[in-house]
Amino acid sequence: MLTKLARAVRTAFVVALGAALLGTGPGVAQADPDAPVIGGGSGIIIDNQFECTVTTVGHDHTGRLVGLTAGHCGDAGAQVWAEQARGAGVIGKFVYSNHDLDYAVIQFDPDRITPVNRVGNLTITNLGAPAQFPAVVCKEGRTTGNTCGIAWGDIFQTDETWTQMCVVEGDSGAPVVVGTTLVGMVNAYLAMACFGPEVGTNTSAIFNDLNARGGIGSGFYPI
Repeated sequence: MLTKLARAVRTAFVVALGAALLGTGPGVAQADPDAPVIGGGSGIIIDNQFECTVTTVGHDHTGRLVGLTAGHCGDAGAQVWAEQARGAGVIGKFVYSNHDLDYAVIQFDPDRITPVNRVGNLTITNLGAPAQFPAVVCKEGRTTGNTCGIAWGDIFQTDETWTQMCVVEGDSGAPVVVGTTLVGMVNAYLAMACFGPEVGTNTSAIFNDLNARGGIGSGFYPI
């Protein structure tokens, strides 16, 4: 459960990352107009209003093609377009959004995307435990691309890791990795973009919650 301090941080800063207006920055993924390439680091448009970043794409325990992004990017029922191939139409929809842990599950149409485990300079091969100081973590965001920095760790034991990576609007949901191991997602920054610390939910907490729920997304494994 998040502490009051963590909730206050989310309330104060989460909008800066999640509610970016359309066309506010360059996309990262290169996509085919007929079958957009989507993976951790791809830019997406939600309900034709907001831009965020996919955390990862894979399959759940039933084989459904699903992905993750930040929870403040949309609620269940929100529609998803590929930023780099808007003409391809709706490629999926939000099926669950958890505002305590600030993550959301997207169910993709397997006929509408080409799922990948590498976008830009980031590859995801497995899932891992939260990063600890002084590990170096990296992220791939739809706005700022690939940036890296030191991990301060889960400072307040709130299932959130603080890092010193550059993130700005539209990077919400971006995958955070150590090497090729997915350890977290981008959710917010404190005080100043690309200067104040980045704060993001640990993916171990996300997958524990998903598995406990047993619904769409549980038993997730990446492409």
